[in-house]
Amino acid sequence: MGLFHQNFDKPGPGVSPDAPRKKGAARFFEILGRDFSTIWMAGLLALISSLPFALLLWFAVSTHSLIPMLAAGILGGMIAAPQIVGLNDTILRSLRDEPGFWWATYRRAWKRNVKASLLPGAVCGLLLAMEIFTAFHLDTSQSVVPAVAVLVALILLAGIAQYIYAQVALVEVSFGGLLKNALMLFLGYLPRSALGVLWQGIYWAAVALFWPVSSFAVILCSLWLPCLLNLMAIYPALDKSFDLEKTIKAMRDAQLNSENEDK
Repeated sequence: MGLFHQNFDKPGPGVSPDAPRKKGAARFFEILGRDFSTIWMAGLLALISSLPFALLLWFAVSTHSLIPMLAAGILGGMIAAPQIVGLNDTILRSLRDEPGFWWATYRRAWKRNVKASLLPGAVCGLLLAMEIFTAFHLDTSQSVVPAVAVLVALILLAGIAQYIYAQVALVEVSFGGLLKNALMLFLGYLPRSALGVLWQGIYWAAVALFWPVSSFAVILCSLWLPCLLNLMAIYPALDKSFDLEKTIKAMRDAQLNSENEDK
């Protein structure tokens, strides 16, 4: 919901509008070199807010209890969602080279998006908690079909959720509209969607494989690294579908013209 509101900070750090936009690894390191501190802070806030989800789910798996699992998914998802949307908003602004002062922008976007993020957080959190809980209680000695089904469910959830949280940060639309748009974007831009899911899968698989050594990497990379790689993969789809660049430029030009007229 952060895109269609005419409320910008005064120009801050950014890039020249005439500078050619880099691609791939060069673009990744350009963004990190310019915005690492702000992206890291947004990722850290998202990671800290995800701790209730992780701790409740760990307790649910350890005790084989459904109640903590439901609490982890619904309550934990709702707690984490506003900060996850805030991280998406921060990275999306960086991807479109939008100038501004991060903390003021983050707080304003957080307040604007907090209510809209709660239901997506509860639904996505519950589905994720159920899938992880199920994965830890599978008996693959009898059949691998349930394991494959859980893996497919995780992939689909990651593929659709990546568009849901990005939309909350960008547009005003009902939850039903979020789901419909997310599904259409996921299928309509399947190669990019798959790349976004792949980056997420590689990151979390590496964390799980090398745990607890990877806990140090989680502190450094938190949620920002998979989110940045993910959004870099799907950003062209978002830009084409919502005309992000053109809309932002038109809004900024209108605001500057208004300010000049007031003077």
